[in-house]
Amino acid sequence: MAATEGVSKIFAKLQRLIDAGDYYEAHQLYRTLSFRYCTQKKYDKAIELLASGAQVLLEAHQTSSGSDLALLLISIMEKESSPVSPNIIEKLAGLHRLIPEDNVDRVNYVSSALRWAEKTLSPAVASPASSSSPLEPSASVPTSYVATLLLHNEFGITYWNERNYARSRYHFIRSENGVGCATMLVEFHITYGYPSEVDMFVAQAVLQYLCLRNKITAEACFNSYTTQHPQIETGPPFIRPLLNFLWLLLIAVEGGSLAVFNVLCEKYKTSLSRDPAYIDYLTRIGQLFFHLPIPKAPTSGGLFGGLFSNLLSMDDESDDSRLLDDHCPVELD
Repeated sequence: MAATEGVSKIFAKLQRLIDAGDYYEAHQLYRTLSFRYCTQKKYDKAIELLASGAQVLLEAHQTSSGSDLALLLISIMEKESSPVSPNIIEKLAGLHRLIPEDNVDRVNYVSSALRWAEKTLSPAVASPASSSSPLEPSASVPTSYVATLLLHNEFGITYWNERNYARSRYHFIRSENGVGCATMLVEFHITYGYPSEVDMFVAQAVLQYLCLRNKITAEACFNSYTTQHPQIETGPPFIRPLLNFLWLLLIAVEGGSLAVFNVLCEKYKTSLSRDPAYIDYLTRIGQLFFHLPIPKAPTSGGLFGGLFSNLLSMDDESDDSRLLDDHCPVELD
């Protein structure tokens, strides 16, 4: 009884400090209480307290103090292997929205939240209500992967709302919200792109999704983008060759035929030369979906020399050359 009364008095004091605008003392009291809860192994209460405190301080424009509590919150979650839940995903996303765009702590917050998500090993969860594309993780998918996808999606939506399209795209590519990514890309292109680049905006996203083995989302992004964008005619087929290449590539990925991949790359060589990054993406896609061998040494022949050298020398019946390299990263800009 006495302990309950003591806690009530502390929270009453905390509220008085907030009401009086004494945010420095409130910040210190939040930290003290959270450490006390952790000492008592009451981690759920510590997490709830810090999430609430960070929100209060950030809403009061006490960015430094609020960000400190937000980072402390993630630190405790990481150390204690806190489970994933729709509630905690939404809390993390909400705090991210409150940290100002230009504050250095926001970068630290994002990296810390994703690091926690990558380490968690809790039961599978569905996405929070704010997500545009709910996920339904299966038993075969690690929950750490699902939590990471959910956070990337939430961060992507936040940056999109802030019109930070480049950062939004970065996170959407690492989510499974292909429709949201496409809608953002349409807005991005209309706002900043040239008419001649309408196909290139979606091409990079589709190829990057495929490099991350995410064919379903790549297809959703492509279909949604080409349907929504007012500058793209009804298709397929399309007037723009690069869009036709993407359409046919997504179909070819299902079959996994190296011969088809070879023909596509050869036929659309001119369109694919518009961006030097495409050759890197296609090399990786060839390795992942078409059993393209990993090049043993650099080859000459210009932009497509190495890719076509591998394609033309590939023996479809050779088991030794069917290599998939999980450790061959492609830089996603």
